[in-house]
Amino acid sequence: MMNNGKFTLFDRYDVGCELGKGTYGVVRKAFDTRQKHHVAIKCVCLGEEGIPSTALREISLLRSLKHPNIIRLYDIKVHQPTGELFLFYECMEMDLYEYMKLYRKPLPDDLSKSYLKQMLLGIDYIHSNSMLHRDLKPQNILIDWIGSLKLADFGLGRHFQMPMRMYTHEVITLWYRSPEILLGAKTYTTSVDLWSIGTIFAEITHNRALFAGECEIDQLFRIFRTLGTPDDITWPGFSSMPDHKKTFPQWKAQNMAQLLCNLSPDVLQLTLQMLVYDPDRRITAKAALESTYFQSMSHHLIIPPQLNQIKNVVVTENTTSSNN
Repeated sequence: MMNNGKFTLFDRYDVGCELGKGTYGVVRKAFDTRQKHHVAIKCVCLGEEGIPSTALREISLLRSLKHPNIIRLYDIKVHQPTGELFLFYECMEMDLYEYMKLYRKPLPDDLSKSYLKQMLLGIDYIHSNSMLHRDLKPQNILIDWIGSLKLADFGLGRHFQMPMRMYTHEVITLWYRSPEILLGAKTYTTSVDLWSIGTIFAEITHNRALFAGECEIDQLFRIFRTLGTPDDITWPGFSSMPDHKKTFPQWKAQNMAQLLCNLSPDVLQLTLQMLVYDPDRRITAKAALESTYFQSMSHHLIIPPQLNQIKNVVVTENTTSSNN
């Protein structure tokens, strides 16, 4: 049904260009002729077991979340002739990964600050509703031309209970995965999302991934080489982690002020608080929002530079390639 041509869906949506491929289906831009606005439509590919568990999880979570910094799920429809499932979302311009790739340099300070605050506002709301996102990365963070940022792709999200239950450690894309998950923790907290945000913020302010590992052990060692190899003093319980090895190399921490040289002292401190080894001492989203770093910021959204020009280039390239 979601082929390369333009078509009308449910006698309401004029479906156009492909925006990307999600965890479990193709995403295309469409115009809602009734509500007179654009939407993003995800066509869920049904397997032998029916609707993928990731899709069910995302539907369940997004139906209960309403916040300016979380993508809205407008509707769910089944196309009866084919049995395909369609999810209708709020439409944004592009994801943060694509914007960084095309912008090709660190994002401006005021925009980085605005984006960090919006990420924290969104994740604080999620956590206050007893949920974990568990897959925060630039590809799952959507932006628009007026400066809004929204967290998306809740396919790995889940509700949590206190005390924390046993969870799988096969979550979160490698570069943004917290050390406790890399070390095989079966119980973890909202702090895993804060680690991800800390790494994302370091990336958008320096135009490079902070920890770009090629496999789990390489990822862990990149963290150790940067922040220093932890011990039971810096991280109580470290030596008892399931995948801890006595043979781990012992690295000293690098000078983070030099490594993250684009950050002023107040935001460097906040970033490092999100990258604390001990999950119990890692800063919460609510506490991070109270940082002095945000006290002097404007309440207005910051328009991302060149986003319209970048978007036009992307559309032109897509149109050209589709015509070849």
